[in-house]
Formats: sequence, structure tokens, C-alpha cells
Amino acid sequence: MGTVPGFANPDQTVEINDPTEEKVRKKGSKKGGGFQCMGLSFNVLKGITKRGYQQPTPIQRKTIPLVLEGRDVVAMARTGSGKTACFLIPMFEKLKARSAKAGARALILSPTRELALQTLKFIKELGRFTGLKSAVILGGDSMDDQFSAIHGNPDIIVATPGRFLHVCMEMELKLNSVEYVVFDEADRLFEMGLGEQLTEIVNRLPDARQTVLFSATLPKVLVEFAKAGLNDPVLLRLDVESKIPEELQLWFITVRPEERLAALLVLLKTHIDCEQQTVVFAATKHHVEYIHMILDRVGVSNTFIYSDLDPSARKINAAKFSTGKVKVLVVTDVAARGIDIPQLDNVINYNFPAKSKLFVHRVGRCARAGRSGIAYSLVAPDEYPYLLDLHLFLGRPLAIKTRTEADGTVGKVPQALLEEQHGALLTLHENNIDLVSMKKVTENAYLQYVRSRPAASSDSNRRVKELPFVNCGIHPIFGEYEEFVEEARESLLEKMKSYRPQGTIFEICGKNKSQEYQIMKQKRSFHKEKITSFHQNQEQKENEKQLLSHKDETTLPKSSSQDIDDAFGRVITPKKRKFETLYKKNKKQKTKDENFIPYLPADRHTEEGLAVNNFHNEASKVALDITGDSTEMMRKSVQLKKWDRKKKKMVAVPDKKSGKIKTESGVWIPATYKSNRYVQWKEKSKIGQNNSDDENDETGPKLHTEANTHWARHNKKLQVKQKSELKTTDQILKARKIAEKKKNRQRKKGKKVKRNK
Repeated sequence: MGTVPGFANPDQTVEINDPTEEKVRKKGSKKGGGFQCMGLSFNVLKGITKRGYQQPTPIQRKTIPLVLEGRDVVAMARTGSGKTACFLIPMFEKLKARSAKAGARALILSPTRELALQTLKFIKELGRFTGLKSAVILGGDSMDDQFSAIHGNPDIIVATPGRFLHVCMEMELKLNSVEYVVFDEADRLFEMGLGEQLTEIVNRLPDARQTVLFSATLPKVLVEFAKAGLNDPVLLRLDVESKIPEELQLWFITVRPEERLAALLVLLKTHIDCEQQTVVFAATKHHVEYIHMILDRVGVSNTFIYSDLDPSARKINAAKFSTGKVKVLVVTDVAARGIDIPQLDNVINYNFPAKSKLFVHRVGRCARAGRSGIAYSLVAPDEYPYLLDLHLFLGRPLAIKTRTEADGTVGKVPQALLEEQHGALLTLHENNIDLVSMKKVTENAYLQYVRSRPAASSDSNRRVKELPFVNCGIHPIFGEYEEFVEEARESLLEKMKSYRPQGTIFEICGKNKSQEYQIMKQKRSFHKEKITSFHQNQEQKENEKQLLSHKDETTLPKSSSQDIDDAFGRVITPKKRKFETLYKKNKKQKTKDENFIPYLPADRHTEEGLAVNNFHNEASKVALDITGDSTEMMRKSVQLKKWDRKKKKMVAVPDKKSGKIKTESGVWIPATYKSNRYVQWKEKSKIGQNNSDDENDETGPKLHTEANTHWARHNKKLQVKQKSELKTTDQILKARKIAEKKKNRQRKKGKKVKRNK
């Protein structure tokens, strides 16, 4: 069994140095590449070693020293490269030990509850020797438990932005003690529409904080947020050149739209091992539900996750797949962000992604940490341009499997297997009315998805017509079926496609003595020479194409500019052509005298190119926005827009402020964030003014425990007027007199009753 990169061998004992020896070691030593050379404390290093980490990944080797220096960092790396440890290890080193009175000193914001719980698990494993206390604040959980967790003054808070802001508004929490903030999967946070909540949370944080932002992609909204909320950030982009790990195999299968589901069943039932774990990516939540219903009826154990699913149901379904109870997970792009599945073997793109970076993110779910994996993609004719865009983005040739080309990554499913599964699907739909209705819903959802899907490049749309997708052969992964079943069928279909009759419809169907036949015969004899020359040219072009296709391609190393200068004494370059300046406006150049100071320096381009940490230029090169998986999210992406003169583009019109409240920082958030739940919890748990001294400490999170509502003031008055259990002598005498009066009244009533009798 081979060793996994980045993890220790379980059979090998690992020695941990004594803290005294750690002090002797120079902290600034950078000769080695391990965690021991980063100047970490003993408790942090012990947790790393016990967890099994042996060598840091490239993103960890670059990011951890920068974060330890106190810099704000925006890090981009391939999924599965160990980004979680990049912000946890410096956090442990910064916080050092438990502080009961200081309050929360680190805040980690995650887009989904699954990712937040996953981060909490890593914190407990890596930081178990530091003694730091952590708490998790998630939507769908009890707010009373979350109030008590914050009253316990945890050192680290892991939260989702929506519920965390709700708790902050209820408790009127001031995060003055927070000194380390992490935005995990930051692009996903903004894609979920949490920009207002994030802005309000950032406004509550102190200015002297350190911010670390991790993301797989970098949308423009995130760039603007980083420029406003971060202090001179450093942008790290690693593993961008390779994009996809070498251990991951990419297979593309061409299908017709009506046979897409049958092709999926062929892969899951006949090709992929039933013991392997597979994730299926669909376009919308309706596709996810439809595929789930079909797989249940054909006997494939599966579960599903999408954005609108109940949080508890998402947690249960994710646990089913991660524990191995089911082998297939059907998800959308929105729901799959940040979920770590270490044992994933296969990824299937049921709907081909419209953006190349999104494809990289999808297939990055598997082949993590040195494991191998396979990514299958079902490609319909309307998705061919996106397939070409992907290969241009990856820098790989598009190899289509044809009868002449034996190898290729693009092929189709054998028709015999497709017909078998397609017939089973037709039978299912005939016997189940709910499947028919769900299929119609899916078709309508796909039309909405196509409207919001970005268009492919014009060059790819043009070049796709020249590629031989029509002559696409059986994919190499189905090679065993080609020899026996498909060879005769493919040859017959190819002959039918290439058949061209000698005569026109008038000559074939007409009689020999008819007028149409005679006219076409005269016309053919008149243009006989042109027809023969045309056929000869066509044959010549086909022969040239065959020669070009069979020609061996040789790739020679390119010469550098230094080699050219050494070999040639003089190099002549073409002069600037005149027509390039024809359409430029003839502006009179201003004469520069000694006293003239230009608005832009003459060497500004050189300075920008040599800039080491030019965040704006680096971040502007990367942008990715994901299409939503529900109707509401799609509608938001194509909502009413207006022209922005400064940005020179169409921008979304802000929504009306109905149902929102304005915070102290001027941000409009939903009014439901203030419901006085915290006041009710305080009354229930008997937490009053006596135990609020520790909470209102200057160094910790300040909680306003004053009675600001009507019912809080009413309850306060009742507490003041509440009778004490110890009574004075006057109160005892008064009570005895009242008791004697009651007895005398009862005696008088008894005597009257006897007299009447």
C-alpha cells in the first residue's frame, strides 16, 4: 500500500521534540519544507503530528508564513489542497491558550452547515492540545443553546453568516475582542446572497483585526469586498497552471437530450462499480428530485442535496453518503460547494457546466490527496461549444473517437445499452403518473436554466461545426461492446449518411417521357463538365484531410529570446503599418517643458508590471459566477438592471427596503433578525443584572442587558416588588389577626345554619 502525500505512514513512529528543544531551534529557519520549520509552538505542532500531517501542501507552505506575519491574505487554490489547515494552524498559534474572560477572539464564517461542522471537527482534532474552547452557530439549531454557548465565552466561533448576524442582533453583541476573522469559501458566501449580512458583521468587527479569505474562485463582488474590508491584502494563486490533478481521468460522452437519463443509468448500472462512491451534478433542484425518483425505482441506492432543502434533511443525507450507506449523491452546484468527501471515486456531470472554472470545481471533488478518480460528462449537441471552451481553457487537444481514430476522450454510448435503459424508463413513466409530471417540471426548469446560462464564445460556436461530432464512435470505455454489436450497425449507418443519389427527385420519381424528366436530362448534359469538376474537387479535399489527419505531429521546443540574440547579430521586425493609425483621432501632442508635471508618470506601466502585491490587477483576471439551482435564484441573476456610467456596464437595481431594518452601520437587513428571543431566554434561564459583569467586560464581547422593551421593564418591577420569604414580627401579627377574623366568620355562619334547621 503506497503512502498518501501529506500524511504520515501509520506503521512508522513519529518523534515529537521536547518544548525545550523547540525553543533552541531558530524560528526564522526556512531551509526545510516541513511544519517544524515554520516556528510553531509545541502544542500546535503536537496536534498537527497526531492528526497525521507530515508535509505541508503547496498552499499551506505559502499561506501559513504570510498569515503568521499578520498579513491579510486572499488565497485561491484547487479544491482538496488543504485550505482548512491554512487558516486553522496560524489561528492556534495566534490565540495560544484559553482565555475565559476575553470572549471570542477568532471568527470563522462558512457558507453551509456541513462545511461549518467539518471545520469544527478539524478544530477539535488539530487544536486538542491547545485547550481552546470553540462554539458553532448554525441555522436550524436551537437559539437558546447558542445564547448559552456565547455566554460561555468561547475562544473560537464557527458560524454561518445568517444565523450569526441574527444572534448578534438579538444579543446586541459587540465583537470588540475578535482579532482573527476567516471567510471560508468566500465566493460561495456571496453567491448565496449574503452580502448584506457579511457587510454588517464586518462593520461590527474591530479595525485592528486580521482577515484571511479563502476561495476556489474569485467573482468581481468578492474583489470589491476584499478591497474595502481587507488591509493591503496579498493574493495567492497556486495550482492554477495544472488546474486538474494528473490522477483524474476525464471522459466525455455525447448524448441526445432525450437519451441523457438513459446514458446516466448505463454508467451507474453497467459501467461504474456499485461499491464506488459517485456524485452526480445536475442543473436545477428539479433535476435532482427527478433523478432521485428514477434511481430509487431502478434499484440504485442514492440520496440528494440542493439549496432549498431543509437543514436537518441536508445533514442526514450528507451523513448517509459520507458514511457509505448510499453510494450515489445527486447535487447541484450551489449545494456541493465546500463538501469534503475524501473517498470519492467518480463524478458525473449530468448537465455540462457552462463555465470552465465551474467544471474544474466540480471534478475537483474527487482525486483529492493523491487518490485517483474519473470524471464522466454527458454532453448534448447544444453543449458542444462549452466542451470546446473547456479544452481551450485546460490547454488540451479535443480528441474525438471516430472510426479512423482509435483513441479519444469523446465518444458515445453503444446504442444497444441505450435502448435497453431507455425502454425501461418508458415503462416506468407509463406506470407512474408522478414521474410524467415531474419530467414536465424538469423540462420547464431546463428552459429557465438555459435562459440564465451564459453563452459560449463565438469562436467555439463557429469551430464546433467543423468538428466531426456526427461521426463520433463508441467511447473507449465501452470497447468490449464495439466488436460484437456495434460494428455492423455503425458501418450501415455511415453508409446511409454518406449515400447521395445520382439523380434528382424529378429523375427518380418521374417517368422517362415526362416533361420534368426531359428538362432535368437536358440540364444535366449542359452542365456535365461543371458537375464532374465539382466531384473531383470534393474528392481531392477529402484526400487532403485524410493526409493531414494521419500526419505525425511533432512538437519542437521553442527558442527563447536569448537563443535568438546569440544566433543572429541583427533582427529585423516588421514596421508599424499605416492602416493601424487610420481610424485614430489626430490629437495634437502637448509639448513637454521642464515645468510640466504629467498626471500619470511615464513609467507607470513598468511600475505596475513590477509590482509584487498589486491585488487589484491580479484579482481582476479571475471571475466566476454560478447559476442558481432554483427559480428564485435564476430570477435574481436576470432581474431588472440599469446602466452604470462609471462601471460602463449593466448593474442590478437594488430591491425595495420593505420588510427591512437599518442597522447602526447603515446596512439594511431583514426585520426578522430582531425578535427579542434573547430577552425571553434570559428570563427563562434566570440570567439578570447580577451575572452580567463578566459579559460587559471591556475586553470581551459587550452585551447590553438593560431593559429596553415593555415586558422587560414590567418583569423588572415585579422582581423589585417580590415578597421576601423572611417575615417581620408586624407581618406575623397581622397575619394572625386576619386568620382569627376568618375563624370568627366561619363560626357565625355555622350557628345561623343550626338555627334555621
